[in-house]
Amino acid sequence: MLSPTIEKALNNQVKIEANSSHLYLAMASWAETKGLNGTAQFLYKHSDEERMHMLKLVQYINERGGIAEIPALEKPEASFESLNAVFQKLLEHEIMVTGEINKVVEICLNEKDYTTHNFMQWYVAEQIEEEALARTIMDKLHLIGNDKGGLYLFDRDIQSLSMAVEKNV
Repeated sequence: MLSPTIEKALNNQVKIEANSSHLYLAMASWAETKGLNGTAQFLYKHSDEERMHMLKLVQYINERGGIAEIPALEKPEASFESLNAVFQKLLEHEIMVTGEINKVVEICLNEKDYTTHNFMQWYVAEQIEEEALARTIMDKLHLIGNDKGGLYLFDRDIQSLSMAVEKNV
């Protein structure tokens, strides 16, 4: 049985994951309208992955005797200055998510809920991968700079990253 404190923290994480999915969906739509189809596919898959993270939390809360709350979604930013701005926002967002997951883990330890702590370790490991992927993408974009040919190759190659993301879900 979940304590009210842990149930509240997990439901907050449900909202964060749902908003992440929504944000990445908006980013994908923006990329698609800019002709960045590889990037769009990567971000569509990333949006799906975040939704799966949310569903995993919903099911866990319900299985442990809590009541999962399905949140209203915040309207995400829909327009971006550049591809670099999209992925910088993605990196910053993932860093924020990591901080929120760490808060849940801390609550689990304080409440001595080792079952939920164990469950949350999957999210801890996932965030390491998410941040590393975002940093790798930012490194590639910095190398490309303003080179249009490099951007074309990046957009084409990021589709292979979307397949890697899909395999990890």
